[in-house]
Amino acid sequence: MLLTASATIARVDADISESMDTINSLADGFFASLPKMAIAFVVFLIFWVIASIVRKVIQRARFGDSGSTLSTVFGRIAYWILMIVGLFVALTVVLPSLTPGQLVSGLGIGGLAIGFAFQDIFQNLLAGILILIRQPFRIGDEIESGDYKGRVEAIETRATFIRTFDGRRVIIPNKQIYSDPLKVVSAYDHRRSQYDIGIGYGDDIREAKKIILETMEKTEGVLADPGPDVLVEDLAASWITLRARWWHDSVRSDEVKTKSRVIENVAYALTEAGIDLPFETNVLLFHDQTEESDGDRGKQREGWPSGNDNPRPRYKLDRPGDGDANKGRAGTVEEI
Repeated sequence: MLLTASATIARVDADISESMDTINSLADGFFASLPKMAIAFVVFLIFWVIASIVRKVIQRARFGDSGSTLSTVFGRIAYWILMIVGLFVALTVVLPSLTPGQLVSGLGIGGLAIGFAFQDIFQNLLAGILILIRQPFRIGDEIESGDYKGRVEAIETRATFIRTFDGRRVIIPNKQIYSDPLKVVSAYDHRRSQYDIGIGYGDDIREAKKIILETMEKTEGVLADPGPDVLVEDLAASWITLRARWWHDSVRSDEVKTKSRVIENVAYALTEAGIDLPFETNVLLFHDQTEESDGDRGKQREGWPSGNDNPRPRYKLDRPGDGDANKGRAGTVEEI
């Protein structure tokens, strides 16, 4: 028993001494690496100062018409690239055995996971940078993306802000704007609008076209160059369709107001000239199913021309009760 206890105490003392030796070696290694850590900190600090200076210099520059927005994006990208490089250099100072290649390979799997996690963010960022560089539209332009129409208020790296014509703010991801079809309404100074006008078949087409054209030429907001025109578009069921076309400024407010003036002035001008603006006419035929002649194509009045040589209905061909419409129908129904 005494020998066993003595052996146990000796083993515990040996374990404690080994642990203390390990702690002492770690402490010695830490204090020995303090100069390297200090040098790494100084190196990282130098890279931070350089990155900050580079960011400010880039942000003060102007790239294209986007101005400060694109400069801010490039400044941030350059800043973080320099900070990552500085971190790699600092780590190699502390751990000389750690090479940049090993760091890159070690970050490969982590970078892949981060890429999947932030895929949408990176796509919007890249699309935002491309939009700022290529400038398919600018701040103040009127655009239409999907179901949204409005004026561009801001273009950021993640999304584009537009103000709709009814006074709402819509934030559209840049990925959608860059990949989906986009309509830039105010890309050009002038654009064309049109409106269809119906006149009666008894009216003079040339006279109506002349009145509409002269009215548009006198309407406020309609441009003289290119000038308006009137085309015959369709021969509809109840009217002749004339299409009035005119050019105006591309701003949304000018489009709406000019269209309202054109429709109002043309309506008054045609009415004063005695040109008919017909309503849609529909003809409804009600067939009396109680008539004795119903189904008899030699006598009925709707749908078939009357005549003696027209075929007779099946239930009237050599049937008992021929001439009695009610009996004939009953026989037909029974057979069916």
